[in-house]
Amino acid sequence: MRAVICGANGAMGKLICGILGGEVVGKVSIDGENGVPKTFAELGRVECDVLVDFSHHTAVADVLAYAKEVGCAAVIGTTGHTVEEKELICAAAKEIPVFFSGNMSLGIAVLCRLAKEAAKYFPDADIEIVEVHHNRKVDAPSGTAHMLFNAIKEVRPNAVENCGRAGEGKRTKDEIGVSSLRLGSVVGIHEVHIHTGTQCLTLKHEASTRAMLADGAVDAARFMKGKGVGLYNMESMLE
Repeated sequence: MRAVICGANGAMGKLICGILGGEVVGKVSIDGENGVPKTFAELGRVECDVLVDFSHHTAVADVLAYAKEVGCAAVIGTTGHTVEEKELICAAAKEIPVFFSGNMSLGIAVLCRLAKEAAKYFPDADIEIVEVHHNRKVDAPSGTAHMLFNAIKEVRPNAVENCGRAGEGKRTKDEIGVSSLRLGSVVGIHEVHIHTGTQCLTLKHEASTRAMLADGAVDAARFMKGKGVGLYNMESMLE
């Protein structure tokens, strides 16, 4: 596999480059350190199978434009995308293979499945999602928390996401609360609480190291090699 890494000088980019080694045929990083090109224009056209992006969500237009130019698959590992940026991703998936996930962990993909299954068995239960990350994380709630909500919404089509509950007013029947904590150096904790009034089921995933995400991103990149045009995610890999 031949891969180009965007955000190569970042924490995740370095981990991915370390795993892929000689399979990395190009790098881009906005800081330009270590002689890495700052832009795709500086990098130039590189023949590759996949472009892996772990830079910043605002770079997604440039990432997709380059992937379309060279005709490779794109793996989007950034989070916090705006509605417009998500529309760009969906539009690009009509031209090239695109892998887009709010979390690159296989464990999180399994958690989403379990949360959806549990919600189906407890249709009237109150459900709350809690996510905890380090104090440097920019976006809140996390992309993973949104993934969990969307998974549950598949079996609760009337569900409404309430991020950061505040003010007066009772909890509504269709509401799923999403709470965000930012503490120290926590890599990532996600919990789904399902409460019927007589019992509570709690599903939890805790990341011990960011290497887990790097492994998942590499798995996604290998999965995308040779794939046809379309939008793929962690659920696609599970299948």
